Amino acid sequence: MSLTPSSMKLKPGDPAPDFRGLKCATCGHGHSLSDFNNTKALLVIFMCNHCPYVRAKAETITALNEKYSGRGVEVLGINSNDAAGYPEDDFEGMRREVKSREYEFHYVADESQDAARAYGASCTPDPFLFDSQRKLAYHGRFNDALEPGTQAKTADMEDAIDAVLSGRKPPHEFLASIGCSIKWKKQPEGFSPRLLARG
Repeated sequence: MSLTPSSMKLKPGDPAPDFRGLKCATCGHGHSLSDFNNTKALLVIFMCNHCPYVRAKAETITALNEKYSGRGVEVLGINSNDAAGYPEDDFEGMRREVKSREYEFHYVADESQDAARAYGASCTPDPFLFDSQRKLAYHGRFNDALEPGTQAKTADMEDAIDAVLSGRKPPHEFLASIGCSIKWKKQPEGFSPRLLARG
């Protein structure tokens, strides 16, 4: 199979691109970037329901939310996949995923795929960590366990969050995540992610 790594459309220090009214499978409301203005950090994760690379990180994402939600960090999952082509990733599928995995963070649908384009998201999972000023502090992997079933030896996202909360620069600004490609309705112009052969 072929995997897609993170791209670097957003650079460290770039502001978080705006989004508005993305319907949430967790609470049923629409969410916009401005809803998270008062948090100390915002972790935006482009993810979906069916990708085995997201499934392998579901517990990691839940653990991050549990560890940091009380410290002013908001976790936001965004599903940008084309639900017409991938029915498992439709909104009802998102609601089932929230219930079965007991997600407590907001998990929203980017049906227009505008958010994914604006952020330059290319794979699932594709995490972006923004500081209190909504400037990009870290983009990339949660840890070095990139393949499902492997054990992590690093805690890259935790290290980055801890740094942001302490007012420091993260140890790394970019460490590519890998996963399934975002399932585009129409591939963005100029978008040509590098593919990684696997198996």
